[in-house]
Amino acid sequence: MSNKTKKNKYNRFVSEFNLGEKKEGFKSLLPYWMMHFKMGCILDGHGYSTHKNNEFEFVMAVSDAQGLTISERGQNPFSQLKSFYEKNNDWLFGFLSYDLKNDVEELNSNNPDRVGFPLLNFFVPEILIQIKDDKLIIESVKFSPENIYESILKTIKEGDCECAGEWEMKSRETETEYKEKIKKIKEHIVEGDLYEMNYCTEFYVDACFIEPAALYSSLNYIAKAPFSSFYKWNDKYLNCGSPERFIKKEGDELISQPIKGTAPRGKNKIEDQENKIALSKSEKDKAENVMIVDLVRNDLSRSCEAGSVVVDELFGIYGFEQVWQMISTVSGKLKNDVHFIDALKALFPMGSMTGAPKIMAMELIEKYEITSRGLYSGSVGYITPGGDFDFNVVIRSILYNSAEHYLSYHVGGAIVFDSDPEGEYQECLLKAKSMRKALGMEE
Repeated sequence: MSNKTKKNKYNRFVSEFNLGEKKEGFKSLLPYWMMHFKMGCILDGHGYSTHKNNEFEFVMAVSDAQGLTISERGQNPFSQLKSFYEKNNDWLFGFLSYDLKNDVEELNSNNPDRVGFPLLNFFVPEILIQIKDDKLIIESVKFSPENIYESILKTIKEGDCECAGEWEMKSRETETEYKEKIKKIKEHIVEGDLYEMNYCTEFYVDACFIEPAALYSSLNYIAKAPFSSFYKWNDKYLNCGSPERFIKKEGDELISQPIKGTAPRGKNKIEDQENKIALSKSEKDKAENVMIVDLVRNDLSRSCEAGSVVVDELFGIYGFEQVWQMISTVSGKLKNDVHFIDALKALFPMGSMTGAPKIMAMELIEKYEITSRGLYSGSVGYITPGGDFDFNVVIRSILYNSAEHYLSYHVGGAIVFDSDPEGEYQECLLKAKSMRKALGMEE
């Protein structure tokens, strides 16, 4: 039952409901209910105590309105986003695609993008749903929250998420071709062109008929990641099981948590602990991690007060359903005269998905990768009416174009001087495990 409906300052009707034991069942209906709208975004933090700075346990926004969409380069996307925020002075949900880098720096991209997300999309929610503990809050511009609640309860979960058997997952490059690329990147490192580069490769199905909500539900159940997201933009979908935060703003504090360093979970408690300890002692993974930490510190210093950028945690080891990850936390105090969207621009794209030095790494990514990353390596998140925000890193993600029946996921890793091509390839397969499980391609 709900309490009495109120109207808030954003002209939305608001009601609270007590979900109790119905919470998980109610949450499981929401991806399917979201399919009725042109645009929608689900962000699920799964209650990770290691990411207690998450504003919400679960938040969902949907809209049939136009929003802000930028598909072509050279349209000043971050300036437009700033104007869109200031015009609406409301919640915004949206994403930043990787190729916005071309508007941040003097870079170009010519690799094909077969999924077709725009460069940027943000929208003001017509309906906003938040869950924390057992409390559900529904806000709506047009409809009664009670009617929305009842319509969600009547939602039928339909469709299949398994892509196995009838469809074959293909790779854009063979294992041999991938390893040769790693050798070439290492030559650039030896020659002093860069210290570290994130190289990614694409796996795809070009005739896949699948229910996006069912796929998200499967991936979300398997990954249980702190920055999970499900995004619908017309006929294009992001199913994301990301463990990584790109950047969060809370008051005048900016917080980034780059990930570099991955190890598998063990088959039993002893093996699991051994894998955790091995990751914590890995000099290669520490070298990768500290390079990106230095890059993030440099990026933050462009928008933060002098002397305020600090490393809150270096080489933290955190466990997720499929992997152990090495995560560091860097923070700084935003300058009073820097708009928060300008700070977001200064940090984009995230260093963990590029390399160091950043511009050279992005140039070589374009040279060696075969396909455009699109929304992969980009970011999904929200901006509050008060100017706070939280954005993830789009990794461990499946992208799907339902009109073209094209499904794709990328995997990759940081290449440094002592990277072993075979080891890097095996790490890619490890990172793909949750996606393959969600598609029914792996036990």
